[in-house]
Amino acid sequence: MREHLPTATDCSLVLLKPVVLVGMMGAGKSAVGMALSKRLAVMFRDSDAEIEQAAACSIAEIFARDGEAFFRAREAEVIARLLREAPAIISTGGGAYLRPETRDLITGHGVAVWLRADIELLWSRVKHKDTRPLLRTENPKQTLADLLAARTPSYEMADLVADCRPDYSIEAMVDVVIDVLKDAGILTETPV
Repeated sequence: MREHLPTATDCSLVLLKPVVLVGMMGAGKSAVGMALSKRLAVMFRDSDAEIEQAAACSIAEIFARDGEAFFRAREAEVIARLLREAPAIISTGGGAYLRPETRDLITGHGVAVWLRADIELLWSRVKHKDTRPLLRTENPKQTLADLLAARTPSYEMADLVADCRPDYSIEAMVDVVIDVLKDAGILTETPV
């Protein structure tokens, strides 16, 4: 189980509901999610890691063996379970938010934050990785661009948006997400 135990570094901030990070592969959902959970002293949960643990195999193996539809159904089950736990930061796979049932589940029990990134930033982060089953094509950059174009309408339904930039460090992105959560009233400040 890929779980991050919190360490309080900003105890004055209180998370009121689970935050689900959505967006494309390479947007930084896992890295930003782990750093955000540390900052807020809440649990970090990665839906892909939870699925891999339950299946005792990789996401790529699940796709190859059982297909994407099977994977998406298991993913929705895992996200539902994670949302029932205490407020936490939850990182999802890039396609999780495409299913209307999963979107409704997230909106009903948490808040979706789209980590929005352009194609060049995404490609710079995923081009050297071979762990992305959807990019195992003849032209992976074009596949990524096509996925981004197809998925953007779903991501636009997210409750909140945090824009990624190539010059942002992980900590700078955490600051952006915190500001977005504060503005939405999902994160409140309490006296220390």
